[in-house]
Amino acid sequence: MRRWPHPARERGAALLLAMLTVTLVASVAAAALWQQWRATEIEMAERQRQQAGWVLTGALDWARLILREDARGNRNEGNADHLDEPWAMPLEEARLSSFLAVDRDNSADEVMQAFLSGELIDMQSRLNFTNLVRLTAEQGGTRVEVSQPDLEAFTRLYELLELPQGELQAAVEALRQTYSQAANDPMPSPTPLLPRKLAQLSWFGISASSIAALEPHVTVLPQRSTLNLNTANLRTLAAGVPGLDLARAQQLVTARERRPFIQLEDAARILNSAEVGLAQEHHGTRSRFFQVRGRLRLEGAVIEERSLVVRDDLNVRVVWRERI
Repeated sequence: MRRWPHPARERGAALLLAMLTVTLVASVAAAALWQQWRATEIEMAERQRQQAGWVLTGALDWARLILREDARGNRNEGNADHLDEPWAMPLEEARLSSFLAVDRDNSADEVMQAFLSGELIDMQSRLNFTNLVRLTAEQGGTRVEVSQPDLEAFTRLYELLELPQGELQAAVEALRQTYSQAANDPMPSPTPLLPRKLAQLSWFGISASSIAALEPHVTVLPQRSTLNLNTANLRTLAAGVPGLDLARAQQLVTARERRPFIQLEDAARILNSAEVGLAQEHHGTRSRFFQVRGRLRLEGAVIEERSLVVRDDLNVRVVWRERI
């Protein structure tokens, strides 16, 4: 006789098949939803990145305009660069929507929340690591030698900061060899690349702790530069000016707060000492190199950017730019 399937078994198989179908559909739907969410997040992050780039580029152009107008005043009125000028005033965090016009169909609450802050820093208020090497053109090549006045300034700074002197000597010798290879030998060499930023001094054996201690006092610029007596801090002044101790450096800082130095003679008149060696080659009252720092807080994300700009008369151009 023919045997018919048991009705209970048929119902169990149908239920199992339905559960498997629901599970498969739910898995496919969840995967599709996750892919859509991921694409949305990527698009939002890319949009934030592009918007942040536009805003920070605008902030950089604004800073360049301020420096250009300051240069116009320096040229026309003989001003010096000092810490009471508009470029030296930092921009505290401000909501961008408070500066932008909102159309009548939108309210300020509907505008994307973005907060901008930044500052301009005179990089000639610091000792230039590039000054440690002096290049002289001669027949048959380029002579590379260590600049003794600048080495003495860095030695005094290391003493003030209680950093190891051996580290400085090794770094200076490595820098000299690097410049010598770059100037006279076209073949590849084991020497480090020429540094462009302070963090790259680690290539020359300077430790991370020393770089952190040197950061307020040292910079790396593409050219030789003078130390601005109007903007350098106390320890940098004491290190960068021969014969100047911390007490006399404080005397300079107090005097420039009352009236910025227009010429080196103004600072020399305040010190009134033959022991202090001020020289046009190493010291000045004007600056060409500035660092622009911008910080944008955009809907929970924080984007920071740093740029080094150089000012040649009314032309202010960007040397390098990095996103942090």
